[in-house]
Amino acid sequence: MISDSFFRLHTLARAAMAVGLALQIQCTMAQARSFDVPAQPLAPALAALASQAGLQLAFAPELAEGRQSAAVRGNFEVADALRVLLAGSGLQGRVQGRTLVVERAPQAARSLGEVTVSAQADRSGTTEGTESYTTRATATATGLGLSLRETPQSVSVVTRQQIEDQGYITAKDALDSVTGVYGNDWDTKRTYYYACGFSIDRVSFDGVVTNDGSGGIYGENAQDLAFYDRVEIVRGATGLLTGAGEPSATVNYVRKRADSKTFQGSARLSLGSWSNRRAEVDLSTPLTSDGRVRGRLVAVAQDKESHLDFYKNKKQGIYGTIEADLTPRTKLSVGADYTRDKIDGATWGGLPVLFSDGTATNLSRSKNEGASWTYWNSTIKSAFVDVEHRFDNGWSLKGSLTQVDKNYQSKLVLPYDLYGTGLDSSTGAGLSAYSWMADDTHKQTTGSLQASGPFSLLGRRHELIVGYSANRRHSHTYNQKYAIEDIADYRAWDGSYAEPSWTDYPDTSITRTRENALYAAARLSLADPLKVIIGGRHTEWRSTADGTTRSHSAFAPYVGALYDLGRDHSLYASYTEIFNPQNYRDASGNYLDPVTGKNYEVGVKGEYLDGRLNASLAVFRTLQDNVATADGTNMVAGTSDQAYRAASGVKSRGFEAELSGQLLPQWNLTAGISRTIVRDQYGAEFNPYMPKTLFKLGTSYRLPGAWSKLTVGGNLKWQNATHDDFSFAASGASYRYGQGAFAMVGLMARYAFTPSVSLQVNVNNLFDKTYWAYYASNSGTYGAPRNLLATLTYRY
Repeated sequence: MISDSFFRLHTLARAAMAVGLALQIQCTMAQARSFDVPAQPLAPALAALASQAGLQLAFAPELAEGRQSAAVRGNFEVADALRVLLAGSGLQGRVQGRTLVVERAPQAARSLGEVTVSAQADRSGTTEGTESYTTRATATATGLGLSLRETPQSVSVVTRQQIEDQGYITAKDALDSVTGVYGNDWDTKRTYYYACGFSIDRVSFDGVVTNDGSGGIYGENAQDLAFYDRVEIVRGATGLLTGAGEPSATVNYVRKRADSKTFQGSARLSLGSWSNRRAEVDLSTPLTSDGRVRGRLVAVAQDKESHLDFYKNKKQGIYGTIEADLTPRTKLSVGADYTRDKIDGATWGGLPVLFSDGTATNLSRSKNEGASWTYWNSTIKSAFVDVEHRFDNGWSLKGSLTQVDKNYQSKLVLPYDLYGTGLDSSTGAGLSAYSWMADDTHKQTTGSLQASGPFSLLGRRHELIVGYSANRRHSHTYNQKYAIEDIADYRAWDGSYAEPSWTDYPDTSITRTRENALYAAARLSLADPLKVIIGGRHTEWRSTADGTTRSHSAFAPYVGALYDLGRDHSLYASYTEIFNPQNYRDASGNYLDPVTGKNYEVGVKGEYLDGRLNASLAVFRTLQDNVATADGTNMVAGTSDQAYRAASGVKSRGFEAELSGQLLPQWNLTAGISRTIVRDQYGAEFNPYMPKTLFKLGTSYRLPGAWSKLTVGGNLKWQNATHDDFSFAASGASYRYGQGAFAMVGLMARYAFTPSVSLQVNVNNLFDKTYWAYYASNSGTYGAPRNLLATLTYRY
């Protein structure tokens, strides 16, 4: 009897324990927890999620191989967090007892997951930690967080992994690697970039637009990529989000965020050719015990010389940001950065390419046409505040305020052909030294408010974005002085040219510009395979320069359509516009309407391997209307100024093809080819010194098995032959000159001594090719000879 009672009691106790365990597991599953798992390879992401959920983990290692996770950040129930993490992976997870089990999803479940769950995946597009050469999402084109396949324009992304693998240090390094983008290196400070045949004059930081038609006079091209997660480039007219500009492209630099709830960081030391020394530190840490307030600090310092004689460059930069989860759905982000770029021995323009008799000068690549006293120093400071709230219905509201303050000071000298005689090959005479000094400041304040989210109509789910932005810019050029002196023998120019006696330049330039804009776009789901994006931007533009005020109102439409051909491919077409004010007047004294840029684009996009590999092929046609053309001999009424009339302008057409992402789990690749034909308003070839065809490639491969600690890779840039025609004014003699097609090759290798310590070596211009990085009008700049950079990295 006692044993029966004991047996019943023991059975009851075991049942109670089982019920309690079941309730505890159910509580674990149902209780909302705070998760912070960045996008990364799937295996470590699963381990991090299981650890934060307090569960053990069980899965076959081969299931995670080659797969990437979505980011999971915020408060989720375990089941919801797991669904977001595995979105689009073809896997499913469940909690069995105290163990998190991951397995392959049935075919039906995988199909359903890719349709309904992938929309929950991280749309931030963050590339840090993904080890990939592509991104899951971009908002630069439309403001909506869409995948590259869902975006009806040509988009390229330079990811964090690509930046690190290829040894890119500056913004210029990143832009030089982008499909369809070409840079003209005017001198040691300025590089003017082109896409679709037009100058790129719009740059964004986290989607906030700045005016940048300067070519980098404020040091924009030298800004350090250590501050950024990625660089996104949308080609074509981008008037929906950028306002005024050229129909070329918009470059968007996306900052690193303070999104880690654990302390982590990295330190890098680099040593390279021409005494190139660099240090970089990147630290992230929670600032409160629960991780609701987080901080990040990035600092860089670089000191280098160059292949140019007596050239020296010092750069220091620091970037800090704090993010705070004010509520589970409200996030505050604040940050600031500072960069100082100091160049001694700065150049202002290029070397003479031809002698007066038409023969090539063949000057040394090391020849610096600046002087020992020339400099071009610049400072960029910016600060931002973002507040974003996500509502229960899927909508979000974001407010942003950004201020940018740029300044440069310079003393420069340019040996140039003042009299039009050209440089005499036997005497070295014929050039004059034009010296110039100036201070220049540019300040910009931008505020914006944006709402976006889903809505239902006619039984289908759609997306809408509406926004307002206000932009104020103030530019001031002052303290200008100049001097002009003849050069006795340019062949002896070695930088010892004495600083001249300066003459005050009478003009001081002050420009104030404001832009107010209202924009909206809707992504309509007309059928399961058919999506249409329709929207537009109305801009009120006003500018006062040196006492003259102009104002314009303009509307830029945006229309795009995508049709899914199946699981992997989509057809798309888009029509976009942009406008650009101009300073020319007609015979009645009225300013001409803004130049209108129009872009037509048709293509096909592919998305493979669960989104890890993206491909695109596009044909485009871009044209300008209302371009100023001289109105015969007519003058502006009451003045001696030439009168102008509006006419059709430059037209371009071409194609672009790009492949980016992971071909294999250990193999990253980005490759693109572009062909652009540009004609002026008379049908003549436009800027023939710029290449029509460009091919660019970057890759890295981590060796398998016992060699898995070694990663190798490289890059390739090829362009077709180019030419230019130049006539000397004094003699009237005309000559054609140029350079043949050529390729530039770079290599990289990285060895991981431990998971935390690695050494990487990058070699640029491997075969030491001599080439013009830019030439036109008998002036050119050489590209850098072969050089290398070794970087030691420690992560913790």
